[in-house]
Amino acid sequence: MLHDVRKNPALLKLDLYCTGMRMDESCFIEEDGGRKILRTRAGLGSGLEAILPGGLWTNIPVSETFAQKSPFLLKREDGHYRLYRDEEFITGITLSPRPAWYTEQTSSGKAMTRIGSLQGTYLGIYPAKVCDYWLEGPKTNCKFCSVGLNLGVDDATEKSVQEVVEVVRAAREQSGITYVDFNTGHYTGDTYLDILEPYIRAVKEQTGLLIGIQTPPHPDLERYDSLFEMGVNRVSFCFEIYDEKKFIEVCPGKNRQYGLKRYLDAVAYCAELGKRKGGLSHPWVTNGEIIAGLESPESSIAAIDWITSVGAIPTVCVFRPVKGTDLEDMAPPRTEDMVPVFARLYDACMEKGLPIGVAPNVHVSLVMLPEECASLSDRRFPAQRLKLRLMSTLFSARFQRRVDRAMRSSHRCAVPAAVVSPVGR
Repeated sequence: MLHDVRKNPALLKLDLYCTGMRMDESCFIEEDGGRKILRTRAGLGSGLEAILPGGLWTNIPVSETFAQKSPFLLKREDGHYRLYRDEEFITGITLSPRPAWYTEQTSSGKAMTRIGSLQGTYLGIYPAKVCDYWLEGPKTNCKFCSVGLNLGVDDATEKSVQEVVEVVRAAREQSGITYVDFNTGHYTGDTYLDILEPYIRAVKEQTGLLIGIQTPPHPDLERYDSLFEMGVNRVSFCFEIYDEKKFIEVCPGKNRQYGLKRYLDAVAYCAELGKRKGGLSHPWVTNGEIIAGLESPESSIAAIDWITSVGAIPTVCVFRPVKGTDLEDMAPPRTEDMVPVFARLYDACMEKGLPIGVAPNVHVSLVMLPEECASLSDRRFPAQRLKLRLMSTLFSARFQRRVDRAMRSSHRCAVPAAVVSPVGR
């Protein structure tokens, strides 16, 4: 079962990341209620949003050159989507549903999908201008990144707090989201947290939803204490590569401005903050994010071990050579090289007793979540799994009560004028 994509959905999800998928001319994704293939998020999107057996949400590469040579082929037969590999039927898959709000506009007249989009079951929002690394001459953006190609195409370059709140509310009411993720790039003057704070305050107050941020590491680490008090639940630091020589080569802007050590220091600080202040009443998770396939599997495993050693949870993406990026001609990693990496992701989190899979209805299409990797490992961790199920039950009940209160209260109140105008330009 461990090595059979027909019986192991986790292996199938990983294999599709690494090899991509071709789509037969019989496929009519949007006509069948699926989501439009959007170029969103830095270097990871561009794929077909779908749900695999076992409830694994995924974003399957279909637009890139390597995907055109994939052994996987998706066909529409009798109204159902069926996945084949080398002409052998593998499994049926379900298109990720396209919600009604995807066709709606904000009160300002913008299409809601230009404010935020679903990535699996959570809402991803890039609220500010393009990362400054794309504006320098010569550019110093990360070589795998495509965000400078996306903003203004499938994503609006300016988003007011009011517009964001409207989209978040629509996504909660129609799609049942529980988590909102705010993402920024690098901005001169370290203004990224200043930009995000008005959005965080408004969304938290009016919806009670879980909120995460993904930004460069701020030089004043005590700012993260303030974010905790503000209601943030997750901070993620994308240092991408643990091998410092590779980090310097692939991420020239990040290396010049921050350096790998500053990223690691921020991960360690925020993980310790969670130990001191976090809990079921106020969950706080710290992620260190890497991209497997840009360095050796051994280096990725070393990164996983370091991240978990300080009490943070690794987010491990599979490198995708997105069209238009500096690395578009680089081959994606081989599935067989990635299996040990993702097995270690699960094992390391369980060994350290980290709270994986506890938040309700958070399914991520762009990465393999640690709990999804259980079937890639031959270790079972029965006691830890029982503990996580109990934590999930308790947290879900508290979360639902908090969100219900916030949504009822905000329905009775107008958005304060002070937070309606655009910020952080």
